[in-house]
Amino acid sequence: MLAGVAHAQTAERKALYGDDNIAVSLFADGAPAEGREWLLALRFTPKSREWHGYWSNPGDAGQGMRLTLDLPPDWEMGEPRYPVPQRLTISGLMNHIYEGPYTVLVPVVPGPSLKERGATSVTGHVEYLACTDQICVPQDAVLRGVDGGDFARWRAEVAPLLDAKASFAIRGRTIRIGIPLPAGVALSDPHVFIANERLVAYAAQQTFRRAGDVLVAEIPLDRFGTGKADVVSGMLAFGDGAGVRFAAERGAVPTGGELIAGPKAAATPPLWTLILGALAGGLLLNIMPCVFPILSLKALTLARAGAREAKARAEGLAYTAGVVLACTALGALLLALRAAGEQVGWAFQLQEPGVVVALLVLAAAITANFAGLFDLPAVSVSMGGERAGAFATGLLAAFVATPCTGPFMAAALGAALLLPTPQALLLFALLGLGLALPFLLLGFIPPLRRMLPRPGAWMERFRRIMAIPMGLTALALLWLTVQLGGRPFGLIALLLVAGVVLALLVVGRLQRKGKLAWPAFGLVAAPFIAFAAIGLPSVYEARSAQAKASIHKPLAFSRDALAEARASGKPVFVWFTADWCVTCKVNEAAAIERESVRDAFEDAGVVTMVGDWTVRDPAITAFLTEQGAAGVPLYLWYAPRAVAAEQLPQVLTPELLEDRARQAPPGTPPPAASAAGSD
Repeated sequence: MLAGVAHAQTAERKALYGDDNIAVSLFADGAPAEGREWLLALRFTPKSREWHGYWSNPGDAGQGMRLTLDLPPDWEMGEPRYPVPQRLTISGLMNHIYEGPYTVLVPVVPGPSLKERGATSVTGHVEYLACTDQICVPQDAVLRGVDGGDFARWRAEVAPLLDAKASFAIRGRTIRIGIPLPAGVALSDPHVFIANERLVAYAAQQTFRRAGDVLVAEIPLDRFGTGKADVVSGMLAFGDGAGVRFAAERGAVPTGGELIAGPKAAATPPLWTLILGALAGGLLLNIMPCVFPILSLKALTLARAGAREAKARAEGLAYTAGVVLACTALGALLLALRAAGEQVGWAFQLQEPGVVVALLVLAAAITANFAGLFDLPAVSVSMGGERAGAFATGLLAAFVATPCTGPFMAAALGAALLLPTPQALLLFALLGLGLALPFLLLGFIPPLRRMLPRPGAWMERFRRIMAIPMGLTALALLWLTVQLGGRPFGLIALLLVAGVVLALLVVGRLQRKGKLAWPAFGLVAAPFIAFAAIGLPSVYEARSAQAKASIHKPLAFSRDALAEARASGKPVFVWFTADWCVTCKVNEAAAIERESVRDAFEDAGVVTMVGDWTVRDPAITAFLTEQGAAGVPLYLWYAPRAVAAEQLPQVLTPELLEDRARQAPPGTPPPAASAAGSD
């Protein structure tokens, strides 16, 4: 909205467009008095119900009012005051509108010239936009104020200004606004209308929490905006047509609080179910291909302990301590980064190319150790009786087991992002306990250890066999390195691995001769490490966001694309994946990328969409959080006309997807108000 004062009154002014579709009249609230607020009212009246006008910030489309009043230089015109607007969402675009007649109040403070000017009527000019769901027509009118009007009712319709100052903070791509509001105020359908243009994503899901007498609103920022503001103003709509105006300055905004509105998935299950989910999810991580060889070899080392109960328990506790510490530390780092405004989720470390290269080198070194190229007695995963070795193995197992959220884990880790920090860290620690549980039980239950094979020469052969899955893990990490940084990046990483393995081979030969070995490692590996440190950053190519190759030819995920797909009235299937997620790739091969599923989707007209989270994507991270997911995989099914998405299981079958497609009702576009909502 643009408003101004023309100090020299215009004698001849004509309307260019007219006000045939939404008529406007200017009313004055009695006679003006010097130095006192005097209200003028612009009364807008549509000619029929299909026409609507706009708030000062029209939203994604439309135009606010442009008002000019002919006032003396010493008269002051304040900001126009509006009623609470309504929301209109069409094809993923949200507009802030008024349906039916509405009134905008304009405060004016007359100056000393009032005595000379007298109580003559105010004149001016106004431009605005009148729209239906199909067309928009510019409107304008020459104004001349008249006495009259229902100012008592119009004052009541305008949203009052809060006396207390609100506060706001911007974290990552989300703005959090703390609005002072008594806890007893009912909020049936709250929504914040932001006056700052292009600051927030108007159609995005807003989340509301109560923290005592402060209402905290969380709103995603406009991805094309600067994300900066010194002062944020707007309106808080209660949901029944009432609301309040507020002005917010930068400051502290309460955290936590009771969720009262927002994504349904944000509501957390009971704590006891989350505890069980974390334990069960950690237990299942033991069958990961990069964890199972490590666990198997460490379990077999307990066979060497024989009847030495104390040593077996000590190793079990040391291994458990390493796993729990690693999981808790990763969880604490995740929470700290999110608190600092970073949009990250579980397994965030695998979205960083440098971390993946380090894991690649580590996996190659473990493979070389398993293959017998060298020995590392102090922390070897295959040597028994060393607490330090067990502890280090626990750290390693936890770190390499975190790429995916499997069954049972998803709800627990998703809730951990919303719970208070102590409870969140408890869930991360219990995830580690679940991962360490098999080895811990072996250490404390002798009958289980007696079930293990007796030590012998076969253990060395088994160790070398386990080099195969670890080598495959290294190859998978090399492939992921190429996906993250491009082929030149992967080639330099491969040269680094070759140099490290060559250095370890030299170490192994010196060890077998009984000579000092590890200084030689530094001499051989140093040139390769130096070359990689210089070459990797220089050839890194940031991965572009695009849909992966698929028989479904899916769209690349974005909120706008999802809103448009839902507005089409067709079923929508969205899957979120990452190249480093084993569960994701298994589901895609076993269920999603099947011809029978493709045929069923085509027959039902299903719109498919994929969100690739291989590299960090703040928009996808924010969406996952809204759905209560800490990581991938996540599978969402939007039935036609459904208000919210259905979260599908994390283990998919072709039959499940085919049944969803066959059961989909005939599609018709959903109501406009929900077309853009993601949930």
